[in-house]
Amino acid sequence: MHELVLRVNEALVEPVSDALSEELGAWAVSVEDADAHSDAEQAIFGEPGLPVPRSAWQHSTVRALFIDEARATEVAALLLAQEWAREVHLQSMQPVPDEDWVRLTQAQFAPVEITPAFWIVPSWHEAPAAATHVIRLDPGLAFGTGTHPTTRMCLRWLARHARPWPRVLDYGCGSGILAIGAARLGACMIDAVDIDPAAVAATRANALANDAALRAGAPDLARGQYDLVLANILARPLTLLAPLLAACLSPGAPLVLAGILERQAEELQRAYAPFCALEVGDVEEGWILMTGVARASS
Repeated sequence: MHELVLRVNEALVEPVSDALSEELGAWAVSVEDADAHSDAEQAIFGEPGLPVPRSAWQHSTVRALFIDEARATEVAALLLAQEWAREVHLQSMQPVPDEDWVRLTQAQFAPVEITPAFWIVPSWHEAPAAATHVIRLDPGLAFGTGTHPTTRMCLRWLARHARPWPRVLDYGCGSGILAIGAARLGACMIDAVDIDPAAVAATRANALANDAALRAGAPDLARGQYDLVLANILARPLTLLAPLLAACLSPGAPLVLAGILERQAEELQRAYAPFCALEVGDVEEGWILMTGVARASS
């Protein structure tokens, strides 16, 4: 591996990062404050789910990984030749031994405790001795590695309500972590659906790695009614999906929703009021889990 290091001003961070990752084939792109650990260091803060006040630091260091020096050199030449990139400055190109890159990446991800007996464990870690339920999940392209509060809250709910659910739907499955968690905790027939083909592929691969029996596909895979419906997305799509998700519920079946900020609770309650009464079931770091039970057919 070879690392390309660029100094970029605030206005160009996004276009440079996009060009490196989407057009020029970088394996990974990271952005750091070029003034870190100096008097000019700046902090950037934002509320979960909302745009940050500023998209980047005034002076940023952009690092991109490429397969070898030849490709890094070619990319640097292509990028710096662009008229719009005149203010981008090459700082260095340097080799990064594969084993160091892998170790640095893996060091960022440790086992995640859901309950004392239920853990998410990357493949390069040993499972804790007390873990009786383990999901093996490595970081990938699709959302859902267990590190985000919304994912943890959904898995905690599953652990607290573990039973052999006959049919389960994971709507917006991402990495498949909730569907796999349901399988680990006794669910029987599980459908995991997502509009993103990369998420469907990740779910299938992760299910195979965990020996979890489930079906993954596009949303039209979901047919009929389910005994449990999980949806960890965001408040706006959850609001729009209210009639669809409600139609997937068997009478008396629980609905578990996440990806919602505390201030968005009333919006979700209004959207789902015709179908079920939503309540806040868990709270973590400004995010909430909302649950309801489908009303019996009249």
